[in-house]
This record gives sequence, structure tokens and C-alpha cells, in this order.
Amino acid sequence: MNKVQVGVCGWGDHDVLYTPGTPSHEKLAAYAGHFPVVEVDSSYHAIPTAMRCQHWVEETPPSFQFVVKAYREMTGHGRPKGAPERGMKEIFHVFAEAITPFVDAGRLTALLFQFPPWFDCTREHVQYIRRCRQTYANLPLAIEFRHQSWYTPAFRARTLALLKQENLIHVVCDEPQAGAGCVPLVPVATHPHQALIRFHGRNHAAWNGKGRPDWREVRYAYRYSEEELREWKEHILALQQQAEQVTILFNNNSQGDAAPNAKELIKVLGIKLEGLAARQLSLLE
Repeated sequence: MNKVQVGVCGWGDHDVLYTPGTPSHEKLAAYAGHFPVVEVDSSYHAIPTAMRCQHWVEETPPSFQFVVKAYREMTGHGRPKGAPERGMKEIFHVFAEAITPFVDAGRLTALLFQFPPWFDCTREHVQYIRRCRQTYANLPLAIEFRHQSWYTPAFRARTLALLKQENLIHVVCDEPQAGAGCVPLVPVATHPHQALIRFHGRNHAAWNGKGRPDWREVRYAYRYSEEELREWKEHILALQQQAEQVTILFNNNSQGDAAPNAKELIKVLGIKLEGLAARQLSLLE
């Protein structure tokens, strides 16, 4: 097991990792030659089939790990156009069945519940988190908040205590400080086995859109400098003292910066990743 595992969100859009002309269906296997973990973000938009998840397991080395993003209706983002109308109980059941291949193979680092910016710190939302834990009692659940109310002086300690009490993984975020719809840096682990860090970039101007029609395309457009990555070394070392493993994912890929930044952080930390697939040289070499 890699005590610190570094990867990126998704594997299809990181062109620098692949030789020119690599077909889409070969990219995950090629990705596994660079990083030992990946975030499955397509599961947010639509629940994958168990067969597809099984293919992903088979295409990667035995030690390769997945962080799977919860389907959007499960986190309060609403039902997308064209999706079937289902009750929440059915949705949670279908999703659990879908990710069974990851669980059975011991390849699930975490099931990520990234809640929306309007999911604030209320009794109703606390109860919903508890119900999610009860429904998925035996799965490693990670919770990412995107509303500052969870970390105000009045609620920060109680928020972390809630996560620890429910055996939930606290998602530590690096993102712009641009109003209530973002969270501060809180480098604290609440689960004994896993800490999860997600780098969203620091594009303050584009974070909240401000009327830009392309804001979703530019929101995560940010390249961390080596100095900014070095600032994280102390936090990561501290998190290693709090959890058995630290998982780091880069989501700053609006302009293709995630994979290069992930590689740079690996060098900054001086770690050697184990269990990678054999690979050809990419544009990063």
C-alpha cells in the first residue's frame, strides 16, 4: 500500500499522460502506469453499470485504487434531464450494486459525497449525512462540504466531531476563498485509515462564475506553482500522523494542469509510488 497515493480526477482528458492517438478505451490502463489512484467522476452524472466497473477493475493493476464520486441525486444536485425517476432508496441500492466490483476487489479507497454549495450546516443536513452512513454502513464514505458554515468558529469542532463519530473521511480542500460557497483549508483527518485531499485550484476570479457563460470550463483553470505545492508538504506530513493513508487528487484540469501538478507534488514529497502498470513514455517524460 502506498502510504501517500496521488492521482487526478477522471482519466479521459489528461492528454499529457498518453501517446498521441491513444483510444479512449485504452486510457485507463495507460493512466495506471502514472498514478496508483483515480477519481471516477463520471459516476456523478450517471450511475455506471456493475459490468463497466468490473472492466475498470480488470484494466488496472491489483493494487490500483478508485475514489468513486456519488451520483448527483444522492448529494442533492437534482435529477438530470433524461434520467429515470426513482426514489432515493432505489437510487442508493442501484449505486451500491454498481460499485460492488470495486468493493469485492478491495479497490475502493472511498465513495465521495461532494455536497453542493447550498448544503449548509443545518440539523436537516446533519441527519441526511447520518442516513447516508446508515445506508452504506460498511463502505468508506468521504464527505466534502462546499459551504463555509460547516467551518465557522461555532460549528467547526462539531463538524469534525460528527465526521469522526460516524467514521467518515473528511475531505480536505485547496480552493479559492471566494465567499460562502467554498471552504477554508482544514487539514484534519477524521478517519483512522484514510485522509483525502482534493486540489481544485485557486482561480478566484472564475470560481463563482460572475455571469461568465463558460465558467464551468474555466473554474478549475489553475496551475499550482512549485512553491504552492511545497507549502502543502507540512500539511501532508501532519495528515500522515493522523491516518494510515493519505490520498491526494488534483481536480484543476480546465486547462490540463492536473496531471503535471500531480507529478510535481510527487517530486516535492520525494515519494516512490508502488504498483504502477508498465507504460510507454508520455508527454511528461
